[in-house]
Amino acid sequence: MASAENKLYFIITAKPPSPYGFIQAGEICFIDKQQFEARQKRNDTDFLPVIRIGFSIDTPLDKVLLKPLALRSAALLLALDSNEERLLALKDHEALEEASNLSKGCQVYVEYKGQWLKGVIQYIGSIAYSSDPIKGVFFGVELQGEDTGKGQNDGSYLSKTYFACSKNSGIFAPFTRIKPVDRKPSAPPLPTQSSPSMTSTEPLNVGDRVTFFGDKNAHHGMVMAIEDSPGGKIVLISTDKDENGKQGGEMTVPLDCVIKEELLNKDETEKMDTSQSPEMGGVTDSEEISVGSLVQFIVGTKIVYGIIRWIGYLPDYPEKSALLEVEEGIGVSDGTYKGKQYFKCPPQSGLFVKLSCCRPDDRFYAAKEKVFNGHSDKALVSVEEENVPPIRTEDVSKLLIGQMKGIQGHCNSCYMDSALFRQGFVSERSVMNLRKQLQNRERCPTYTTDEKDPEEFLSLIMQEILSLDPPLKLCLSGSRHKEQSCYYYQIFMDYNHHLVLPTVQQLLEHSFFSNSLKLAEVPACLILTMPRSGKSFKMFPKIIPSTELDITGLLADGPQQCVLCGQLANEECAECFRDALFSDTGFKYFCLKCSTQVHSHQQRRRHIPRSLHLPQGFSYSQNSGSDPRTPPREKLELFAVLCIETSHYVSFVKYGPQDTDWIFFDSMADRVGESNGYNIPEVRACPEVGQYLHMSLAQLANQVPREMEGVAKRLFCDGYMYLYQSKTMSLYR
Repeated sequence: MASAENKLYFIITAKPPSPYGFIQAGEICFIDKQQFEARQKRNDTDFLPVIRIGFSIDTPLDKVLLKPLALRSAALLLALDSNEERLLALKDHEALEEASNLSKGCQVYVEYKGQWLKGVIQYIGSIAYSSDPIKGVFFGVELQGEDTGKGQNDGSYLSKTYFACSKNSGIFAPFTRIKPVDRKPSAPPLPTQSSPSMTSTEPLNVGDRVTFFGDKNAHHGMVMAIEDSPGGKIVLISTDKDENGKQGGEMTVPLDCVIKEELLNKDETEKMDTSQSPEMGGVTDSEEISVGSLVQFIVGTKIVYGIIRWIGYLPDYPEKSALLEVEEGIGVSDGTYKGKQYFKCPPQSGLFVKLSCCRPDDRFYAAKEKVFNGHSDKALVSVEEENVPPIRTEDVSKLLIGQMKGIQGHCNSCYMDSALFRQGFVSERSVMNLRKQLQNRERCPTYTTDEKDPEEFLSLIMQEILSLDPPLKLCLSGSRHKEQSCYYYQIFMDYNHHLVLPTVQQLLEHSFFSNSLKLAEVPACLILTMPRSGKSFKMFPKIIPSTELDITGLLADGPQQCVLCGQLANEECAECFRDALFSDTGFKYFCLKCSTQVHSHQQRRRHIPRSLHLPQGFSYSQNSGSDPRTPPREKLELFAVLCIETSHYVSFVKYGPQDTDWIFFDSMADRVGESNGYNIPEVRACPEVGQYLHMSLAQLANQVPREMEGVAKRLFCDGYMYLYQSKTMSLYR
């Protein structure tokens, strides 16, 4: 890889026109200095063939779209999560220059959870592996004084230690959250009540139709004004009827007592009483509806879904009511009514309705009653606390296949849904709760809104939630002294691979070879991500999933077979790796006899084979020079594949021993409604996958993707992450 100093760096300041409209403003890119200077000499710099960070092919862009960056500035901006943040930070020249001058040992303030904490810089650099010439630069800060223990780690990130400090006294942050001590930032602004639009319980505007509760009945009217008072905000409403039942009149009502009529329409709710037809599902005091139930009710022509958090009688209101926790922004309060807190929920997520308006959520009604019973996942915890054996192969079609099965997708959650695929049904609300918890842990401020990489999400789940040790241990070829642990392996390819229709086996071997890597031990689980840059670029149009991954040749200390005679090998020749005479690909091991014959050829006389370390329990015979026993083969089995075509992840899962035992999961296979609707997840059988996996490479090369049966095209053309397991090692870890 060329040095970072030999590149010129730019930030893309505007979205390019077609055909490069997929490129976003805010992306960092680079060009080789020598290439740029050569173009300068021939006065050819109007369009520059730049390579975007995270990609491996160049794109010709108009130079007017490119703003030059110093190497240090490019690395600092690269640490920011989004392109929008980079463009905003680019405008703060002083902050960029200030950050460029910071060094280890500097006293700084670091922003964390809305507070500026005092500490000292102990590390400056990247905290993630990448093959790009530069990586995002973060500042590792050790908190000091009264702020000790208010951080998030001990100087480690994803099992790698960058500096040492006491528990919860370390923070990794980009430069936008770092300020020198001699320029202490002001505290984050406190929320103000001066403007109606700033209050968490203020969804109203002048002219809105509203409903509010009087002494005996619900009243309706239009908002005329919203005013401050010593007791809080009040709403002036021009009513359809006054308190005495007469037409017209104006009333002032506390804000907490007012509900938008578009959310709660009297004409609709009065129709939904116990006399309605069974198809409408109206219930009163039914055993099916209780605290924790997932329900729906009609507002105008829309269906609103929520979880019942409280059932009872509100002051001065005769009918039994229910407090629903709905999607944030649809509700009107935080669970408070007339100053009393009935249940604590996020602002604009609480809504009081008639209990008789509610009916069981029909998205869950198709599920088995004994498992779901129309209740939220919290009610399921006690049911699933015990160890549950895997589903029998013969029960898969009955328990897994169908719509409203698996995890329900919502708001860019497909990277989670496909990675966490499970049996039964999991509502979108449960996944959003997980995303909120991850966001609250300050791992990423956009976990509830943006799409992420599934490998980073799985690493976070395994490390932070499940507290699992990294299953993968790597070391440099010929050395066991420097082992590195990780949760997944990103395959990187050089440009001399000559592969056209590769298998996962070939890609992994080439990546290990080009990076001089070996496996320190057999992993119980191996997660591989394919060589692709972003979601719009694929290095290969098809990748053949290796249903069995032979990792024998990748092991650092394992006994190896001679590729020619099959006996115990004595030597490895790295220079023979690409020699197709012995095999299409793979590491080349030889016994002494075969090695002598192979390297007597004039094309291989300059090769320098490396002697292998003989594992304990094996010995070389003095006569034959080889142990007569055949070394064992270590193989992993493919059990799942995550695929992405454009910006949507789906998954394939192997559920049984037969070649055709494959199922396909899409968390957003269909949708009901538009902006206020919901996604329908689906699990379907895809036995056709097994048929294609048995084809030869020549047959697969002739397959036209759009003509492949079922969903097989997704598996072969869109493969992103492959998950393998060792059934032997899984028994011990």
